[in-house]
Amino acid sequence: MTVPASPTVATIGVHIVDILARPVSYIPEGQDTALVDQIRLTAAGSAAGTAVDLVKLGNEVVSMGAIGDDELGDFLVAVMAKRGVDVSLLTRKAGEQTAASILPIRPDGGRPSFHVPGANLGVTPADLDEARLRGVRAVHLGGMDVTFGLGDPAFFALLDSLRAAGVIVTMDLLSEMPDLLGMARAFLPHVDYVLPNGSQALLMAASSPSSASVAEVSAAAQALLGEGPRGVLVTMGAEGSLVVTEAGIEQVPALKVEVSDTTGCGDAYCAGFITGLLHGQDVVGAARWGTAAAAQVATGLGSDAGLTDLESTLALLT
Repeated sequence: MTVPASPTVATIGVHIVDILARPVSYIPEGQDTALVDQIRLTAAGSAAGTAVDLVKLGNEVVSMGAIGDDELGDFLVAVMAKRGVDVSLLTRKAGEQTAASILPIRPDGGRPSFHVPGANLGVTPADLDEARLRGVRAVHLGGMDVTFGLGDPAFFALLDSLRAAGVIVTMDLLSEMPDLLGMARAFLPHVDYVLPNGSQALLMAASSPSSASVAEVSAAAQALLGEGPRGVLVTMGAEGSLVVTEAGIEQVPALKVEVSDTTGCGDAYCAGFITGLLHGQDVVGAARWGTAAAAQVATGLGSDAGLTDLESTLALLT
């Protein structure tokens, strides 16, 4: 498969400013202060975070969605542009807040969060540039479970048209709320690959498991596959990922790294997977590229930490 040196990808959906602190083992009482080693602000979310990672892996990227007309929006636009993402098509919503999260990162890399969904809730097909979408090689839908306005028959028809023209359409999710994930199932017939984590796969398939075992996650992924996508790739942290297609189920192991923060690992996995597909990898091979990208991000603080370029990412696989 011959591809341009810099394939163009469009990311659509959730754009968030993350404010991260590490390590946080407790929340101080009253007005006490706890000292931490590091605080960062990053462009994050299933569209913005993936866009930044895609650029680092050598792709040209345009990102579409909605942010506020506030200072957080100014920061998000500035940092994404600095990383090389085309942000000219982001919609600024007057009077609305840009989505943001505060993430106190635990010493083991875990990440509880405080979140404001902000302008993401108001994204509609009117915020997208159809002509630009028809000129890309891949479209990544980030957070369709919270961008309610994109669950529109007209948008589904556009996705079908793009796929018919050879554009790869992938989808990631944001929440772990059963009602929202249930609504996101409507997208499944209109995408090529969906990339949930284990909990999201189970909830999206309306499963009620006693535990998120590999067998239960596999069954949920197969149920989702039956609704239309070409593949379901379930990320499972230290257990790697499950690649579920009509050809069967294959588990791709995680790479062993020193984990600092798991924020953005799913976004990095998506970016690596998409990049692999655009460079002619089969689905399992592309999943390995995603695994390597996620491993790099886990070594630093924030959704883009640790990831530098495609060459160093692929070196982890040798």
